[in-house]
Amino acid sequence: MNNTGPRTRQDITKKDCWDLTSLFSSKKDWETLYKKLESRIPDYEQFKDQLHKSYECFKRCLDFDHGIIRDLEKIYTYAHLKNDEDKTNAPANELFQRAMNLHTRICDSASFIIPQIQAIPKKTMAAFLTQDSISDYRFYLEQIIRNNPHTRSVEVEQILAMAGESLTAPQQIFGQLNNADLDFGSLTDPQKQTQPLTHGNFILFLNHKDRNFRKKVFTQYYGVYESHKHTIAAALAGSVKKDLFYAKVKQFPDSRQAALFKNNIGSCVYDNLILNVKKDLSPLYSYLDFRKKSLGLDKLHIYDTYVPIINDIKFHMSYEEAVSTCIKALAPLGEEYCKVLEKGLTQGWVDRYENKGKCSGAYSSGCYDSSPYILLNYEEKSIDSLFTLIHEAGHSMHSYYSRKHQPYASHDYTIFVAEVASTLNENLLGQYLLKKYEDDPRMKAYILNREIENIRATFFRQTMFAEFENHIHGLATRNKALTLETMTKKYRQLLEDYFGDHMVIDEPLCLECLRIPHFYSAFYVYQYATGISAALAISKKIQTLGQTAVDEYLSFLKLGGSMFPIDELKTAGVDMSSPAPILETISYFGTLVNNLENLWNTNLKP
Repeated sequence: MNNTGPRTRQDITKKDCWDLTSLFSSKKDWETLYKKLESRIPDYEQFKDQLHKSYECFKRCLDFDHGIIRDLEKIYTYAHLKNDEDKTNAPANELFQRAMNLHTRICDSASFIIPQIQAIPKKTMAAFLTQDSISDYRFYLEQIIRNNPHTRSVEVEQILAMAGESLTAPQQIFGQLNNADLDFGSLTDPQKQTQPLTHGNFILFLNHKDRNFRKKVFTQYYGVYESHKHTIAAALAGSVKKDLFYAKVKQFPDSRQAALFKNNIGSCVYDNLILNVKKDLSPLYSYLDFRKKSLGLDKLHIYDTYVPIINDIKFHMSYEEAVSTCIKALAPLGEEYCKVLEKGLTQGWVDRYENKGKCSGAYSSGCYDSSPYILLNYEEKSIDSLFTLIHEAGHSMHSYYSRKHQPYASHDYTIFVAEVASTLNENLLGQYLLKKYEDDPRMKAYILNREIENIRATFFRQTMFAEFENHIHGLATRNKALTLETMTKKYRQLLEDYFGDHMVIDEPLCLECLRIPHFYSAFYVYQYATGISAALAISKKIQTLGQTAVDEYLSFLKLGGSMFPIDELKTAGVDMSSPAPILETISYFGTLVNNLENLWNTNLKP
């Protein structure tokens, strides 16, 4: 460990960085395409007020617009990846800002297209849709027609497009503050080693067996958010108000309806998630009680919920070993899946390690004309990094299959199904590791503990986040104040609901609601909970039905965005409009807790 802080970008070896040449071989090529797109913006004018006149003009406009957007995605993807490599790199930030500006200008110039498509007489549009050459656009056009009640005049849509860049300010401000400006300082661990505290190692440090050190990490980390809480609360409030502004302009009653409408998700899906989870939190309470007992604690705090209950097992896995482990765990998905993934993970898809200024966390990105790309901050001593790798690999393989099997107009799968492939991968990894260590009760307990924690974080915690998000957006809809106090008060109430009297709610934890980046993408987080529920249901089918279920699952991955997400999941045998997957997830979690407690009492209890 470099005691002076994270490595600089220049310290990271080339093999550990993603290879962006599938996008552009050089910045010069980026500039060439950028200037080409700029020069083509005025060409949108030729299609204004012409789309209804002939099928040929209509089709030519669709081809032109999608061609421009396809190239724009290349421009944007390269710029945002370069920017995320090092948020302190001014040239990369400039590249990103230029890409955002180009995006705004293109959206402005193209803003007439959807309103004019919606203005085409029904009889004319019906005739257009019968043409064979329109097949790639059919679902795209059906979605546009469905949005007729929520599309405004050409002038209003143009103003919305022009405002797009400035209205992302709350998210941009939070991102810069959180990733570039916040300094969490350094601390001395129990081995007397001084180390920097970062987003990347925060959870790793909370895995430490020394409780006083864990408490110090928690206090120091949240102390920084305490110092910036008013600014971050203002940014989050601004983002919520921005979402309400868009919803109202688009003639939705609130921002939740606007978010759910796009993918044809019924309100019952969101409400049933929260209702059914809160109806029976007893398995979660049982786990918290067992954790407290197994750790020998009188009281359980949040900084006690990350440390493994088997704390004398040292985990260490190099990135290369992690890739090998992932491929073995995913063997049930077939040879093609594993072969493509292994090549990608070892030959350019992944930016592996933390460096100073790098975007925190992890994600999968890319565009139709590039490889999938994965940003990691891989830590060899953390099993969480192994699970994060296989999680993001799930996203990337979903993208790989959808781009390979769908035309550009329908390749982009929705957020609602986006977490299914990633969490299915995590579950398969957990099952693989449990079998690998079935004769080792200590390691088995360690893996069970991790599997339980994954569901706790992805299902229960994200449902709590979803309820919080629903509340703050509801306040804005009812014209109530969105202040630091109203947000943290509600968040404390939710912490008390979801943890009961089974965990002490430390005051700094109420600031957790201010550090969640996904709150800047309205009504995103609930899909983690629905996603893991769908993934666990599919995993169970794969384990019981074998190849038939695998074939159904791979067919689902290939659908991209060619159907509404509820219908896509039905092709994999899961109905998320039913409470069944939610209830099955709660039951499965309870079974894991019981298995861990029985294993502990039989083989491991001191």
